[in-house]
Order: sequence, then structure tokens, then C-alpha cells
Amino acid sequence: MSQPLDNLDEILKQHKLSRYEYDEIVRILDGRHPNLTEIGIFSAMWSEHCSYKSSKKYLSGFPTEAPWVIQGPGENAGVIDIGDGLAAVFKMESHNHPSYIEPFQGAATGVGGILRDVFTMGARPVANLNALRFGRVEGDDETARYQRHLVRGVVEGIGSYGNCMGVPTIGGEVSFDESYNGNILVNAFSLGLVKHEEIFLGVASGAGNPIIYVGSKTGRDGLGGAVMSSDSFTEESKSLRPTVQVGDPFTEKLLLEACLEMFRTKTDAVVGIQDMGAAGLTSSSFEMAGKTGAGVRLDLDKVPAREEGMTPYEFMLSESQERMLICAKKGREAEIVAIFEKWGLDASVIGEVTDTGRMELYWHGEKCADMPIAPVSEEAPVLDRPVKRPDYLDAVNAKGVEDFPEVDRQEAYEKLVEALEVVDKAWVYEQYDSMVQTNTVKAPGALDASVIRVKENGKAIAMSSDCNPRYCYLDPKRGAALAVVESGRNVAMSGARPLAITDCLNYGNPENPEVMWQFAQGCKGIKEACKALSTPVVSGNVSLYNETEGVSVYPTPAIAMVGLNEDADKTLPSSLQEEGDIVVLVGETKGEFGGSLYLKTLFGETVGTAPQIDYEKELALWDLVIEANKKGLLKAAKDVGLGGIAISLSKMAAVGDLGIEADVEVAHARDIFDESQSRALLELSPEHLEALQAMAKERDLPLQVIGKVGGEKVRINEVSLTLPELKARYFGHFVKTIEQDL
Repeated sequence: MSQPLDNLDEILKQHKLSRYEYDEIVRILDGRHPNLTEIGIFSAMWSEHCSYKSSKKYLSGFPTEAPWVIQGPGENAGVIDIGDGLAAVFKMESHNHPSYIEPFQGAATGVGGILRDVFTMGARPVANLNALRFGRVEGDDETARYQRHLVRGVVEGIGSYGNCMGVPTIGGEVSFDESYNGNILVNAFSLGLVKHEEIFLGVASGAGNPIIYVGSKTGRDGLGGAVMSSDSFTEESKSLRPTVQVGDPFTEKLLLEACLEMFRTKTDAVVGIQDMGAAGLTSSSFEMAGKTGAGVRLDLDKVPAREEGMTPYEFMLSESQERMLICAKKGREAEIVAIFEKWGLDASVIGEVTDTGRMELYWHGEKCADMPIAPVSEEAPVLDRPVKRPDYLDAVNAKGVEDFPEVDRQEAYEKLVEALEVVDKAWVYEQYDSMVQTNTVKAPGALDASVIRVKENGKAIAMSSDCNPRYCYLDPKRGAALAVVESGRNVAMSGARPLAITDCLNYGNPENPEVMWQFAQGCKGIKEACKALSTPVVSGNVSLYNETEGVSVYPTPAIAMVGLNEDADKTLPSSLQEEGDIVVLVGETKGEFGGSLYLKTLFGETVGTAPQIDYEKELALWDLVIEANKKGLLKAAKDVGLGGIAISLSKMAAVGDLGIEADVEVAHARDIFDESQSRALLELSPEHLEALQAMAKERDLPLQVIGKVGGEKVRINEVSLTLPELKARYFGHFVKTIEQDL
């Protein structure tokens, strides 16, 4: 009988393993105490980041199927059919903790990781988005200065990696709230295209088939990254830079091209392929074998090394970037190795598939670890953590807009126009190459969804990332559902039919029962919305422990919706297009201000009840815009979002460089700033009004003509700015804020 390691308690603490989990490990090893390498493997595979042990019980029941879904959750990325034998492959991932510690590399390697998730499925990445949440950046105190530093580093990292890869970053979102002061969120999305017959999965099977390591050499960077991302932050966390991976986009570009050449020319030689992401060689090898029940033998001394004196523990847990693991057919390994060597990459046969169901690791011929694969990859302890409705909810839900003093409407309008969540983020997206590959139809800054053309069939894919954390704070279930609704509405405004989502569920410390309740409610909201809207979940990610010094971030279930337009030439813009056109408002304005930009900007409070959802009205609105666009009735479409009608219409005017005079019927004068759902602003020629009115009536949607495009002023009821003044505020405020201390 083996003996436990010396200083076991300290080792378990370092690896974030409990005594209960250690006892389970000993049981799995048939009573044998694990060595350090085995402890490291268990700690990584059973970390929150890899095992979802706190969240798994709530993820079951997501709607995941539809006639257009080819691959749902459980693989590197989701896959949907887009017709003509083509498929879209997409996923969203978090890189929150690394980006707070080292913003440039954290964000850059987040982009690199999500790109690998897509091209490991056989797809060429064609579009990236990102969803970024930062703390307070306005002011001259230490917090604001550090947050501005994080903004600059994250944006530079995203731009650097994506631009070098030649993949356009075509949109996303950036928002700010004090809840992210100690823990920013960096969520990366990527979408690729692939032929149906060239989709590959992350599996290893067939005893005797070789396991091939390809890509960069392995170093010590990123050691413990998965475990680090599964723990709360303290001020000392800023010193954890060794756990942050270092990316090399030029190597990844070579890896991408080599993989795609292999998929194209050696299709019958590849059994499966897996990105080495979190937990590196450990997660990739265990997951590939775990899906099939196979065993694996690895000779770790054959792994290409970047540094001298590396140990089996380091080889298994390193998170060095730009690496993949391939299971090939026996006898075909030389052909695959030759492709990667041609592209100047390391490629080495480091093991083989067995029929034992065990992971057997060897170091210069001696066995250094031996464990059953299934319990490690598939049977991490599923925790049933306590849940409790947060105490704060009663107080914040009880307060409404009527509890605040009336504000001069013009003053309110001018403040909302300059709110950081509203203003144009050109300073961000101009650092990204959005036009490379020449498929971008609707680029950053164009409002609402981003759109690319599929050259092979003339269709367009629209995508949008959305979440309003204030809504989720006030009502975690409805807020998550609203994120799905908003993301889908943005896609529909481009003329595309929303088809499926990927999500990135960012929450605080799961050991806090109130956070666990928020998470459980958020999952219920996503399930409800996706079912009602027929937009299944095809992939996703959970990021917990987004907490610093005991303060958790707002619940932030970021939702990326993907939709399809049968004709790329009929992509709808979201800005004003032509003088003399009319603008109509579709949908009902109910005077809803819970969690609104109005209350946050003017009074600094997040209170009230989140806006109501009517799924039938939402679907009717989508259908109206999509079908009216097919008939050529519309010039532009913009959903009514943050800041209500006044701000949405002002954004259309600023981006379109056209004035507008609008008169909107509302119950209360301030309702031009309300955030009722299922509304849209549509621009059309006057001669098409009657046809659009008939279509709206068929769908039981209220429609009112509110304005005419033209002039040098933007006026909505009693508030107004000249067009030059509006544009100066809308396009100039963000850069002044972010660069004020440079």
C-alpha cells in the first residue's frame, strides 16, 4: 500500500482539492494514494473550469435540438446547417481571470483558444466577436486608472491576436459597471465555416492508433491555469502572472493552415482531434478517450519541450498555447507528421490508444501515473451546493422610477447620449481588422448585429452578443431570458432568422448560496427563452468564481445568437439611410424603467423590476422585420434598447449622419427613455407604409409613424441636439475617457 505524500494538506490546498475529493481519488485508485502528477491531473480535471461540478446539475434540460442543428453541446463547438452542404461552427469562451491579471496576454490567448475550438472541428474561422465588461473607468482615482489600463491591454491583446490570424473581429459589446471593479469579464466568440463531410470531433478510439502531438513546444507557462480560474480573487491575485498563458498568433496561423490541409487531404487518416486548452495535455487526452471508453498510453519524454528539466507533472498541466492532439489511423502517422513539419511545426507521435480504459503515463520507460479515464473525465463529483434567494432583491425590486425626482428632459437626454454604454466605441473596434477575408457586410459601429457574407452560396450569417447585467441583478431568471431575446432581436433587425445560441455564463462564487441561486435562475431563464424562440443552445461555457475580496460580479450570462439570411444583398442596415424617408415605431411602450440606463446614469442606482417579456410579440416582431425586408419594404431597422426610443433613434441618426424630427406618443414624457421590450424603429419610403401597416396588423403589432428623416437637427419630442453636436458627443466621448491619463 502506497503512502500519502508528505505535506498532503498543503498540496491539497495548492490544488484546490478537498479532503472528500482526495478520499474519492484514493477510492478510484483502488486504495492507492496518488503521486503528485496524479494529484495534479485530478485537480485540473475536477476543477470548476473543466468539470462544471457546481453548475452541471443546472445545465441539463437546455433545448439543444432542431432540424438545423448538426452538433450540440459536448464538443469543442456547436454546428448548425446553413444550406448547400455548408455548416457554421461557433462557440463562446471566457478568459476572465487571466485578463484581469495580465490583460494583453489574457485577452490574446482567449482569442487564440476560441479560434482553436472552431478550427479543431474542421472549420475555417471567418468572424470573431467579443463581450467585454469592465469596472468604473471614469474618474482620476486608482480604481478608474487601473480599469482604463485593463481596457487598453485587453483591446490591444484581442486586436493583436485576431489581426495576426487574419480573422476579422466584426462586432461585440463593451459595458461598464462597478461590480466588475475587481473582476473584469473577457468573453471571446468565434464562428467558422465547414463542409458537412469535413466536420471532425474530439475523440480517440481504435486500439493501436497513434496519438500525435502537433504545434508549439511545451513550456511551463500557464501551469495551474484551470485551477487558478476556479478560485476567487484577492488583491494578491495580480501577482499570479506565471499562471497566464503566452500566445503566439503567428504559430497559431501555421497550425490553422496545417490542420485545414490535413482535414482536406487526409480526411480518412484522422480519427479525432482536440485542442489543448485549459489543463493542456491532461484535458485533451482524457476527454478524447473519455468519449469513447478507450484507454491511452503516453510517453511524456517524447513531448516536444521548450524548457530544460521539465517533469511529467509540468508536461501534463502546462497550458502552453497553439497545441493540438490528434488520434490518427495506424500506419498513417507519417503522412500527418509530414504536413505539420512542412508548415514548420513540431509533430511527434507520443503514444497510442489502448483498450484498457486507463491513462498510463510513462517517463523514459518508467510508468509515472496510472488511472482509470472514465472517473476522471466523466465522473467528477457533482456538487449540490446550497441555494438561497438573495436578501437584496426585495429592497431593489421595491423601488421604481416614480421614487426618484423628475429630471429636466433635455438634461437627461444629453447625459444619456454620452453614457459610456451608449457612445460609439471606435477607439476599440478600429484596433481590430474587421474587413480581412472581404466577407464583412455589417461591421463594428454599424449598430445591432454584425453580418458576414458566405461567398459559396450568397447567403449571410448574422451574429450578436448581448446581456444586460443590470436586468440579471434585479431578476436573474428574466434577465438571462432577456439576454437571449435581445441577442435574437438584434439578429432579426439585420434581416436574418435567428437559429441558435452559444452562451458564456459568468457568475460569482458558487460557494455563496445567493450566487448559486442566481446561476440556477439564469439557467431557467435561458431554457425558457430558447424553447419559446426555437433557438437551441449548441455550445457554451461556464465561468464561476468571478469574485474579488468577497464581492461577486453581477450575474452576466452573455448570449451570442447566430442567424441566417438567405440573401446577403438584403442585409438591413441599422442607421438612417435617406432624407424624406419615414420612421415608424413598432411595439408597445409601457413605461418600464427597472434596471434602465436612465436610473443608472442619472441617479447611480440599479433598482426596479426587469422589463416584461412577451415571447409571442417578440417572435411576431422578428417575423415582421424579416418578411418585410424580403419584400423590399424596409431601408433600415434598429431595435429599441438601452435608453429607449430617444437614444436608439439618436444612434441611428449619428451613425447615418442624418437628422430626424420625431414625435412619439407616450403616456409620460420620460417614457422616451423607457426600456420596454419587443420594439423596433423601422425606416421606409412613404409609399411602402400601407403595406407595412397591413403586415403589422396581421401580426397584431401596434405601429405608429413617429418621424421624417432629414434636416440638421435630431429632435425626439421635447429633446434635441443639432446633428453636429450629437455626433461630437456620440463619437468623441469614449476616446477622451479611456485615454485621459496617457
